[in-house]
Amino acid sequence: MAMQIIDGCIACAACEPECPNQAISAGDPLFLIDAARCTECVGAHDTPKCIDVCPIDGCIVVDAALAESREMLEQKYQALHA
Repeated sequence: MAMQIIDGCIACAACEPECPNQAISAGDPLFLIDAARCTECVGAHDTPKCIDVCPIDGCIVVDAALAESREMLEQKYQALHA
């Protein structure tokens, strides 16, 4: 699965530098998460860092439409950092 930023984003940019996969970028008006690069921090951290640093509760959520197993997320992380 990938994370997604929903309405409520205040464009503070706190999440962008925390992403180990450079999946987060500035959009207009919300920041965006590239599903092809998002591993929910699997491979790098125990929890998604974007959620940990976001000052708005519930602004970053799992995109259930893009479900991936933990193994798939680990493989994606390894491919991104090979």
